[in-house]
Amino acid sequence: MGQKKNQRRIAENAAMAKGRMLRTSPQKLNLVAELIRGKKVDRALADLEFSQKRVSKAVKRVLESAIANAENNHDLDIDALVVDQAFVGKNMVLKRWTPRGRGRMGRIFKPFSEITIVVRQVEEAA
Repeated sequence: MGQKKNQRRIAENAAMAKGRMLRTSPQKLNLVAELIRGKKVDRALADLEFSQKRVSKAVKRVLESAIANAENNHDLDIDALVVDQAFVGKNMVLKRWTPRGRGRMGRIFKPFSEITIVVRQVEEAA
């Protein structure tokens, strides 16, 4: 009488993690996501560790979460993982106002964004 098991949205040899409500614009976050796409996870972690971008610490946390999901939930080998996908989406926008001349006001948008990282296990070529 239980519920049916949900089908996986990604492949059997992949794992996913999401980071939401990251306090940066999607355009800036996409620069960091481009840095790790297609790389092996140990190389991607090293690149994020030494990146000068502020948001790279949050992206590193999400990547570590995806690696942990792959190891603990899906029994994948962490030495054979690569970053298959890293894509960015918009989230909410805080709207603030600042006074301008002649009694007007100027809009200030403070955007939030989210990142989704999918790691995939690849077979080593012999």
